Amino acid sequence: MNDQYSALYQSYQWLVPSQFNIAQACVHRWAQNPVEGRRIAIFHENSQGQREVWTYTRLSDTAKQLANGLVKMGIRAGDRIAVVTEQRPETVAAFIAIFSVGAIALPLSPWLGANGLATRLQDAEARVAIVDDAGADSLLQAQTQCPALTQIIGLNFQHEAIIPWRSLLARQEPRFQDVLTRSSSAALLIYAPNSVAAPKGTLLGHQTLIGNLPGFVAAQNWFPQSGDVLWSPADWNSADGIMSALLPTLYFGHAIVSTSGQSTPGHAFEVMARYQVSNVFLPADLLQAMMQHTPLPREQYPLGLRAIASSGASLSPQVAAWCTEALGVTPNETFGCTEMNHLIGNSHKKWPVRPGSMGRPYPGHQVAVLDKAGNPCRTGQTGEIALNRHDIHGHPDPLLFLGYWRNDLATQAKFKDDWCLSGEMARVDDQGYYWYAGPNNDAPA
Repeated sequence: MNDQYSALYQSYQWLVPSQFNIAQACVHRWAQNPVEGRRIAIFHENSQGQREVWTYTRLSDTAKQLANGLVKMGIRAGDRIAVVTEQRPETVAAFIAIFSVGAIALPLSPWLGANGLATRLQDAEARVAIVDDAGADSLLQAQTQCPALTQIIGLNFQHEAIIPWRSLLARQEPRFQDVLTRSSSAALLIYAPNSVAAPKGTLLGHQTLIGNLPGFVAAQNWFPQSGDVLWSPADWNSADGIMSALLPTLYFGHAIVSTSGQSTPGHAFEVMARYQVSNVFLPADLLQAMMQHTPLPREQYPLGLRAIASSGASLSPQVAAWCTEALGVTPNETFGCTEMNHLIGNSHKKWPVRPGSMGRPYPGHQVAVLDKAGNPCRTGQTGEIALNRHDIHGHPDPLLFLGYWRNDLATQAKFKDDWCLSGEMARVDDQGYYWYAGPNNDAPA
């Protein structure tokens, strides 16, 4: 094939406006046009199989009603608002409303339990929480340990201590003037889902979405194309689910499928067939399970896939070959972390895939592997993957996180000069492909 990587990488230029807000870029601008506002933003299917469709207009109007409600609660720019929900349209409306008022969204898994929620809510000093029935019991228990958390907005359940979502929205107008935010303003505060003792919050700016776009577009075989519909089971309380699936899809004005509950291999095939999903972002272990569950999927399901992006672990040669042969799509592996997502990967329509490799740095990002002294390693030498604050043209890279929440020492420890350390090791071959070598066990916790 024609290897276009060098031309794409060398020519890429960042265009980051001084003012930028995810709410306007992903939802409100589409709803401003009556024709585009009627486009489908979300296909939703809950764990009971009930389905609904949300247009961009409905999503925008709902978010504006909620934004008005938050302002009346006294929420101001910079306040933290927790969103403790499964994948559902209201989750997206909550994010958009929070961004609209200039506040910071704190996405948390409903399955963290009361202590896991309380630890994160206390650290973030969240003032308001939006919770559905999946996380209701745990959140109400956690509230007793969180003096700053004074208001809870509840979805799909009743309790004397909450404000019902529908009751709150029913009193609000679907008109709201977004707060102007700088592109570097904080938008998301994300905690690792599995840390227990002292979880570390990663602060992402509105500009982080712009930084994610080159990798998303490349991994999804040059998204968007006409009729593209994306689905990913990645939770919308993780950087993967938010930045590798949800927000980029909405940024381009296309439809995303949301599903509640655990995704099994059979369920994954059913969802992809039912909604004629063209693009997926799937963890490597789910692809492995899907291969074992249904070796010949196109004999059972009318699939319409054109791109598969995967993360979480390197695909085995068997799974990669199965995707190509049984699904008709060569998978694009991607690598990143919460602090710098969609950093390295493949885009098989634009440059060759080397089986077993992590791929190459996506356009816009100056990446290297560093030795213990912080110097770039020579070809073939193993070092720690790192992202420079600046791209190859000297411009700031918008992908990079803003810092750890109220933890300057941890933020400083993440850097060696202008290089942000990933905590993961790799080596680079003579063609610029990265080969994973495991975690850096000496990296700060």
